[in-house]
Amino acid sequence: MFKKPCANLKTSAPLRGSDRRKLKQRVISEFNVSNEVGDLLMPEGIQSQKFSTHLNEPGLLYLSSEGDPLWFTLGKGSDALIPTVYTLWKEPNLLPLLTTPAAVVPKLVGGADLMIPGVVQSSAEFSQDQLVAVAQYHRGAVLGYPVAVGHAALSSIALKQADEQDAKGKAVHILHAWKDSLWDMGPSKKLDVPDPRPIVTLEANAHAEADADAIPTVHVAPGVESTDVQLNSEPVETSREEGPSQHAGESQQNQVSTASLPPEEVSSYLRDALLQAISTTIASQSPSLFPISASSFWSNYVLPARPAQISGSNGDVVDTSIVDIKHSTHKSVKTFLKACAKEGLLKLKESKGDVVVTGVFPQNPAVVAHKPYRTLQSVEIKKEKAEQRERQAKEAEEKKKGEIHVVELLKPFGDTIAWFVSAEKDTQDLYTLADVRQILNSYIEAKQLINAHDQQYVNVVEDDALLRAISIKGQDMPDFMKRDDVIKKIQRNMQSWYEIKTEGNEPVRKKGEMVPISVVQKMRQGRKAVTLITGFEPFGLDAEELAEELRKLCSSSTTVSPLQGKSSGLEVMVQGKQMKVIMTYLISKGVPKKWIQGADMLDAKKK
Repeated sequence: MFKKPCANLKTSAPLRGSDRRKLKQRVISEFNVSNEVGDLLMPEGIQSQKFSTHLNEPGLLYLSSEGDPLWFTLGKGSDALIPTVYTLWKEPNLLPLLTTPAAVVPKLVGGADLMIPGVVQSSAEFSQDQLVAVAQYHRGAVLGYPVAVGHAALSSIALKQADEQDAKGKAVHILHAWKDSLWDMGPSKKLDVPDPRPIVTLEANAHAEADADAIPTVHVAPGVESTDVQLNSEPVETSREEGPSQHAGESQQNQVSTASLPPEEVSSYLRDALLQAISTTIASQSPSLFPISASSFWSNYVLPARPAQISGSNGDVVDTSIVDIKHSTHKSVKTFLKACAKEGLLKLKESKGDVVVTGVFPQNPAVVAHKPYRTLQSVEIKKEKAEQRERQAKEAEEKKKGEIHVVELLKPFGDTIAWFVSAEKDTQDLYTLADVRQILNSYIEAKQLINAHDQQYVNVVEDDALLRAISIKGQDMPDFMKRDDVIKKIQRNMQSWYEIKTEGNEPVRKKGEMVPISVVQKMRQGRKAVTLITGFEPFGLDAEELAEELRKLCSSSTTVSPLQGKSSGLEVMVQGKQMKVIMTYLISKGVPKKWIQGADMLDAKKK
């Protein structure tokens, strides 16, 4: 929503004391906080400021006396208060919290929504469209501070179901994120995210219920490693006076109740695990799975199907590891399987003093009546997927670091200058095509140039500045045309520039149209093939170094010579058909594939 700076930003004005008190009462009522926290979140000296987003959506900002944005409303006629990240750092548990891997955070800052596969944890129940916060996921008994706020795309129950089914789609529609253009409006914009907050689990928190400085409490789900914390649907509680970095350096040992279960309950949980395995995992297997040894059947199917979370009689979370055959009434796997075989759940065969499972019965009434639940295996699979996505995202980020970034730019020129002046834009600045499109859209709406009969068309004849900006000498201009055609004509009349960014260097801007590196194969005398490379200089590649490295890679002779018929530029020639090697080399040097002419031909040959 705040991917680009706000438009039509009005002058800020201080709120009257009565208006400020009304807003404070709204915060206390809507977000269920104390009077003291209300003063913290809606402080004295607060100011208001009207604005429009880059999508022309109107809104109202509430700023601190220093100028940091604390709250905002969004949409015509809407007065729903939305806290900014600045506010959420003051009171991190103001909203239900979802966590996501570190690699996803830059994408949220860039304007992306949070997708279902990107959710690792959730701290409380919430409904669809409810405001929620998003934080970075951290291993250990800690909880990150919010880095984004948005509307939940689906309820917490629906999110859990979608996650269990590995469904795709959006989890949160992000409205505002740390380091976006709204964040950058504040003088505190250089602040980094505070260190994660420690979490006290159920057992440790039992001794601190009366402590006014109690820190966040979560339930630990069995099956998560001892260094991890899995948040369930219980709300996170924290002190309302606590600052953003309080307790930041402390560590808290992750604890799970060691309360034991009666052997009868352990046996019941193991039976449930068998029913779960038969109705889900084993039902999808081929009949060739059988016969299978008792030990393999037990370790591969029954144990992974144990429930991810078990509660004791007092409601405490119990370590799932105690749900084992030694703690049951059966005491041995063989005895357990024989009892299940008598019940008609599976079929066994004696073999050399042991038993072998030769089949299961999915149509048994107990299996049919069984309701599937979240298992230890599903928790582990989800965690592995999240870690894999994070690794892949990090690899992609690392790969991008060395890439040469090319941005095509446009500068007001000739008859387009008057139009930029009319649009109140700087005529000496450089713009991307997306910027020009946004300026045109705002201009059309401001000047009311949309055709009344067809919304796709713009009445260009009604505005002299716009008509001049799209005019082409010797051509008659129609009274109206489509927006895309208007953009193309404005682009044609502007001056072409380009910007090249490389890691660790200042961006270089040059006038002219960016031309891709040309890699072509030609046949010379005697039907000898050569590969020619030109246009590499703008990408910071040296001709002699290029020739020397390609000579080694291709095991061929190379030469460097001036371009024929041109006053500048060099050509590197490599003996033989070496397009594939040269393409790979150029990409490894950071040249984007789209800026190598001939790459498409190579891809077509592969297909």
